[in-house]
Amino acid sequence: MLKEYRSIKEIVGPIMLVSGVSGVTYNELVEIRQENGEIRAGKVLEVDGDNALVQLFEGAQGLKIATATAKFLGKGIELGVSPDMLGRIFDGMGKPKDGGEPIIPEKSLDINGQPINPVARDYPNEFIQTGISAIDGLNTLVRGQKLPVFSMSGLPHAELASQIARQATVKSSDSKFAVVFAAIGITFEEAEFFVQDFKRTGAIERAVVFTNLANDPAIERIATPRMALTCAEYLAFELDMHVLVIITDITNYAEALREVSAARKEVPGRRGYPGYLYTDLASIYERAGRIRGKKGSITQIPILTMPEDDKTHPIPDLTGYITEGQIMLSRDLYKKGINPPIDVLPSLSRLKDKGIGKGKTREDHADTMNQLFSAYARGKEAKELAAILGEAALSETDRQFAAFALEFESRYLNQGFNVNRDIEETLEIGWDVLATIPKAELKRIKEEYIEKYLPKKVSK
Repeated sequence: MLKEYRSIKEIVGPIMLVSGVSGVTYNELVEIRQENGEIRAGKVLEVDGDNALVQLFEGAQGLKIATATAKFLGKGIELGVSPDMLGRIFDGMGKPKDGGEPIIPEKSLDINGQPINPVARDYPNEFIQTGISAIDGLNTLVRGQKLPVFSMSGLPHAELASQIARQATVKSSDSKFAVVFAAIGITFEEAEFFVQDFKRTGAIERAVVFTNLANDPAIERIATPRMALTCAEYLAFELDMHVLVIITDITNYAEALREVSAARKEVPGRRGYPGYLYTDLASIYERAGRIRGKKGSITQIPILTMPEDDKTHPIPDLTGYITEGQIMLSRDLYKKGINPPIDVLPSLSRLKDKGIGKGKTREDHADTMNQLFSAYARGKEAKELAAILGEAALSETDRQFAAFALEFESRYLNQGFNVNRDIEETLEIGWDVLATIPKAELKRIKEEYIEKYLPKKVSK
C-alpha cells in the first residue's frame, strides 16, 4: 500500500523536503497532489534518516505545501517500449508529442538501464558508413563505438547530426538499422529543423526522436538521454537491430546537472560542475557497445559544444577520457565555406583500424588514410611557412604539398550536408587528390596499391 505524507516542510527552487518518511529509496518517483486535485511529479534525490529530498519535474510555482500531499510510488522512472516506437517523436520524458496515439508498451524498463558485464562485451570491429568522407575515410566509425563530435558555438553541428542520422548504415550486415535521436535543451526552431528534416528525407521511418526543449525543466533534461538509451537497448538487444544513438547537446545536459547540484547545495568541483560529472557522463557513454551472443549493437555519437571553444573545459575534457576518440569541427574551415567543417588532424577514432581493410572497406584504406593525414599535415605546415617567409622561400615539393592541402580541403573534406558518398567514392577521391603530389612522396602506401589504384594519367 502506497503511503501519502502531509509532511512537506519546505520548497527551495525545484527542491522539496518531505519529513517523517520510511522505506523511501533513491530515484523513487513521487506524486505531489494539491487540494484542487492537480498532480505534479518528482523523484527522490536523497534520503537522510526520515527526511527525503525530492526534485520536482515541473516548477514549484503555485504549490501550497500546507495542503499538498506527497505519495512515493515505489519505483523509478520507466519507459514503456515497443517496436511501434520507430517513426515516432516523444518529449524528454517519453510522452508522444507528434499527435499520434500513445504507445501500447510490451514492457516498461528502468531508464537507468542495466550495466553491461565487461566480460560479456564484444569488441567493436564492423564499419559503419556515414557517407561523410572526413569520417569514413580518416576517422572511421565502428559498430559499438562511442565517438563524440566536439563543436563550437555557431558551427553547423545540427546539420552534421541530421546528415549522419539520414545516411548512416552498416554495409556488411543485413540486420535492421535504426537511429535513436535525443535532442537536449535545444530551441523550438532547432527541434523543428530536426523533425522536418527527418520527415522530408524519410529518415523518420527508422528513427525514434526524443526532444527536450530549452524551456523544459532541468530534471527532464537529465532524463532525456537515458530515455533514448533505454529505447536503444530495447531495439538493439531485444529486437536485434543495429542502433545509432545521436545525442545533442551534452553541454546542455551538463548545465542541467550543475543546476540541480547547486539546488542541492553540493560542494562544486571544476567550474562549478559537480564532482561526480565524470561518473555521470560515464553512465551515459558506457551504455554503448555490443554483447556476445546478441546480433544488435549500440553505437553512440554524442555532440557537445565546447564552452568558449575550449577543449580543456571539463565537459569535453572528461568526455575525451571516456570515449574512443573525437571528431573536431573547425571554425577556420567553416569560414572558408567547407562543409562539414571537420578538422581531421586533431580528430581521432581510436577504433578505426578495427573497422577498415579487406572485407570491411577496401584493402588500400589504411595506407591511403595514413598518407592523406601525413600529406595534409605537411601541406598545412608549408602554407604556414609561406605566410611567414613568402611562397618564394618554399621548395618545389613544399609548394606541391601546399597545393595538395587546398585540393584536399576543397575536394575531400568539402561535400556539403546533402551528399552521401559511399566508401568506394571516398577512397577514389582520396587517390585523385594524392595524385597531385609526386609519386615518390607516397611513402606510406604499398607499391602494389599505388600501381593498382593511383590514376594512371599522372602516375609517372
